[in-house]
Amino acid sequence: MGFFRTVLGFFGFGVGVTMGLVIGYYLFIYFQPTDVKDPVIRPLVELDTKSLESMLPEVPHWVKNPDFDRIDWLNKFVENIWPYLDKAICKTAKEIAKPIIAENTAKYKIDSVEFETLTLGSLPPTFQGMKVYTTDEQELIMEPSIKWAGNPNITVVVKAFGLKATAQVIDLHVFALPRITLKPLVPSFPCFAKIVVSLMEKPHVDFGLKLLGADLMAIPGLYVFVQEIIKTQVANMYLWPKVLEVPIMDPAKAQKKPVGILHVNIVRAVKLTKKDFLGKSDPYVKLKLTEEKLPSKKTSVKRSNLNPEWNEDFKLVVKDPESQALELTVYDWEQVGKHDKIGMSVIPLKELIPDEAKSLTLDLHKTMDANDPANDKFRGQLTVDVTYKPFKEGDSDVDTSDESGTIEKAPDGTPEGGGLLVVIVHEAQDVEGKHHTNPYVRIVFRGEERKTKHIKKNRDPRWEQEFQFVCEEPPINDKMQIEVISRPPSIGIHSKENLGYVVISLADVINNKRINEKYHLIDSKNGRIQLELQWRTS
Repeated sequence: MGFFRTVLGFFGFGVGVTMGLVIGYYLFIYFQPTDVKDPVIRPLVELDTKSLESMLPEVPHWVKNPDFDRIDWLNKFVENIWPYLDKAICKTAKEIAKPIIAENTAKYKIDSVEFETLTLGSLPPTFQGMKVYTTDEQELIMEPSIKWAGNPNITVVVKAFGLKATAQVIDLHVFALPRITLKPLVPSFPCFAKIVVSLMEKPHVDFGLKLLGADLMAIPGLYVFVQEIIKTQVANMYLWPKVLEVPIMDPAKAQKKPVGILHVNIVRAVKLTKKDFLGKSDPYVKLKLTEEKLPSKKTSVKRSNLNPEWNEDFKLVVKDPESQALELTVYDWEQVGKHDKIGMSVIPLKELIPDEAKSLTLDLHKTMDANDPANDKFRGQLTVDVTYKPFKEGDSDVDTSDESGTIEKAPDGTPEGGGLLVVIVHEAQDVEGKHHTNPYVRIVFRGEERKTKHIKKNRDPRWEQEFQFVCEEPPINDKMQIEVISRPPSIGIHSKENLGYVVISLADVINNKRINEKYHLIDSKNGRIQLELQWRTS
């Protein structure tokens, strides 16, 4: 080594390298440009298409299309609930797949097919935007743009003929634009009868598939082949106008129409338990039909009486005698505080013979749970007379005389000489409060009060809710007051506001059987409300 160093030093390599580094450094500093300027920052609106594409290779739909809404709140919600949603979806998938696997394992002589691991991973899908359509039909149409670059781990173990094979799905990417339609909208929770799903364009699906540890998608040509098969098969099944329908409830049951009247006479109660401090009770009875959201009807209060007699009559509208029941609850009235419950009982309507009066003496229970030991205690008895009178056959003929479309003709039924007054609150327009606009409708008729749901922050609310009033005689000389009221926010200092009202004379409804009109609201600048009223007589 000393010999080579001496030779190289002799030819000047040591000095030359050192001098070259020093001279190069000074030349670099000396010739460095001094006219360097700060970059120009321009707004995105001034950039051309190519510049935007280079900066934003994946532009969200809400940026490209003004009719798509930004829904970051939904992405945040899905992100927080995803760990629980992942477990729920995987559990449901296993339950659905179990009978399918059992059927096919026997068919193809496979010993077993089991999920070794099944998880959708830690990355939830994201919504790039959503388009919502407004139609005149009773439906809600949404088109969310969904992108999911997930990290699932789905491992399936197949055993057959003494052999074991493992298949694993990883790195799943799905881009889809589905159209989700909720229809028809009905006044029963969850407020729609079915979900209709279709794809507006072919989806993009990408995933990794490992068989016995080897990535099959790495085989030349197989990846493109699998992609085309998936797109074609999915398109053949769900590409619009083809749809996937998911029933939620029976539309006929969801949009139940009155089929009869239940006459109830609360006769008496005997041997009621003592609830007051002085050894007495102030009983009254509340009665209602199950599956109804209408307020309960009440008897009068009998002061200091453990064996009260009422002999009070009530009429309830029946929509489904096979599933509904009459619920009777006896309370002890209190001037201050909550009224104490003495006991309750239930009469299933399917046990009643139509048009046949029935007198029943019912034992009162704490709850309707047969296994509740508290029901062993005697709480008293309640005597009632009940008669179910269904509407006559052929009463639901169709009247197409109105220009707005086909409607049910008012059925002929009980009560004799009276009938059923039906009020349908469709929508309101241009209603606005001074401090808030969360409108709902209040209907007042003969001392009875009904309310629609309230809709938050909406000047053009749509309710589509129906209410019925049983009348002993035609209300030809009566008037109905309908008010639009804004409910105040839960947090705030403002009280409710009246957005307008209208008073309707019912003579036109009785004479014409049906009216469907828009009314200008009194005490409102431009507010209007669309109401439909029907008179169904016996």
